[in-house]
Amino acid sequence: MSIQERKERERAERERLIVATARELAEQQGWDAVTTRRLAERIEYSQPVLYSHFRGKREIIGAVALEGAAEMAVALRAAAAAADGPRARAAALARAYLDFAERHPAVYDAMFQLDGGLVFAQEDTPEPLKDAFSAFLENLTEVAGDDVHPGLFTETFWASLHGLATLIRARRLPPEDTERRVELLVNRLAVL
Repeated sequence: MSIQERKERERAERERLIVATARELAEQQGWDAVTTRRLAERIEYSQPVLYSHFRGKREIIGAVALEGAAEMAVALRAAAAAADGPRARAAALARAYLDFAERHPAVYDAMFQLDGGLVFAQEDTPEPLKDAFSAFLENLTEVAGDDVHPGLFTETFWASLHGLATLIRARRLPPEDTERRVELLVNRLAVL
């Protein structure tokens, strides 16, 4: 291994450590607790080292969001693969999405609530975000309906889930009715 390869590997490892530490701190204490000073202390590097990887908190939030999108895509595909039939896949996607939002609140916030400097629904949208959308699209196309564009259906389905996730997390909706909401969403939106 060349010196350059070793330095690149060390840089990538340091970047993963920064993102993992930010994520852990945000999950424990919220995003307000994530500062470059606290991150530098926790990872035992100076703030200038942090800034050599990320220009600031916004980029760190974006990195956490991209990591979360990749994880969400895996969770959505796994849930859909375990379901039998198009409607069952739609319900499994909904459950997996809501479960992800509940289990990873800080990551969910990084993905959908905070400014991570990421571009959504554009040509230059980062691949992990496109892949998370594709995980929905590839499993919802069959239930979109004949006269409905699959992408538009997927956006509407996802937006509905985001609304549910946001309201449940904010304790505006009782969590014990989540399964009934999923059934209602799938029964009303998903057609065959």
